[in-house]
Amino acid sequence: MTDATQLIAEMGARARIAARVLAAMPAAAKADALRRAADALRDAEPTILAANADDMAAADTLSPAMRDRLRLDSGRVQAMADGVAAIAALDDPVGQVIDTRTRPNGLALSRVRVPIGVIGIIYESRPNVTADAGALCAMAGNAAILRGGSEAARSNRAIHAALSAGLSAGGMPADAVQLVPTTDRAAVGAMLAGEGILDMVVPRGGKGLVARVQAEARVPVLAHLDGNNHVYVDAAAAPDMALRIVLDAKLRRTGICGAAETLLIDRAYPDPAPILRALIEAGCELRGDASAQALVPGIAAATAADWDTEYLESILAVRFVDGPDAALDHIARHGSHHTDAIVTEDGATAEAFLRAADSAIVLWNASTQFADGGEFGLGAEIGIATGRLHARGPVALEGLTTYKWVGRGSGQIRG
Repeated sequence: MTDATQLIAEMGARARIAARVLAAMPAAAKADALRRAADALRDAEPTILAANADDMAAADTLSPAMRDRLRLDSGRVQAMADGVAAIAALDDPVGQVIDTRTRPNGLALSRVRVPIGVIGIIYESRPNVTADAGALCAMAGNAAILRGGSEAARSNRAIHAALSAGLSAGGMPADAVQLVPTTDRAAVGAMLAGEGILDMVVPRGGKGLVARVQAEARVPVLAHLDGNNHVYVDAAAAPDMALRIVLDAKLRRTGICGAAETLLIDRAYPDPAPILRALIEAGCELRGDASAQALVPGIAAATAADWDTEYLESILAVRFVDGPDAALDHIARHGSHHTDAIVTEDGATAEAFLRAADSAIVLWNASTQFADGGEFGLGAEIGIATGRLHARGPVALEGLTTYKWVGRGSGQIRG
């Protein structure tokens, strides 16, 4: 047994004990603990920012997108704390009765939401995940084992210390949310091999991390793939709205998974040039097809790889298409099933697009940057699930539960 294997096994054993306690905690008690954790995060802001400054100073080789994800400031720390407090205000899914039925023999059956158990979260760069994931797991009655990236190690330790102190002050077990204390990559392997230790693994990071988790995991994986997201501007789009949505979807924050990476424009849209010029004037590099290049000088030629790239920076691929069906065909070939949007005033076209787009989130006349658990009223999120099983889209409290069948009888037998 390696040191990493032993470490994860020991953390998992403690987490399993904590999970049993959490599963039985009343909703009000869990909410009180989370509110205390939010206050502890606010109080620890100077310590958290100092730790983050050290991480940023050592992160000069990271890409601009990764540095943006790593960086904390007062507003982001306060938003992190507010997110934890928002989770405390949500309805507790544990114990919720999903449906009921009574069989002809009088046996009363119900499906009831229960915690998953012990959840491992493996993530890169974003130190806010330490608070978001820990709080979500705890409120849903799960114990969490967090393994952040080495680039955010100091930030993660400071956030975890504050979060854990607040949760403990509220009566939660000390092992409710544990942070793996080493940046040794062997710990990731030990978590992925942790059948019987972890009940589910959630990866938050780039393609390399997600691919490794999916390839090596011996426990169920709730996958969050890249956000190769599209905005389709239909022929019937309102020009002012289309311009606002495209600029926001691409440029509000380029480094988040909800940022648009490809702009599709109907060839029948009457005046696309203002959208392209506005993007260029805002500092966005455009890589387009022949139609885009002919329309606005200075647009670089898109390569085949551009249609499949999650840039996470101020670069946008642009293609003109022959109507919504062609847009849907492009999305089906090149999208990542994350978030796609249509801009149009034609309700029938919009509804057809919403039905046909096979994405976790599909939007009509709204920016793809709304792909966020907080914006969906779910509080913080543990990720955007792009698969088709268990949970899809922003995964918050309900997505961190499963269910069991409960039967209430009066002596029934199958004789």
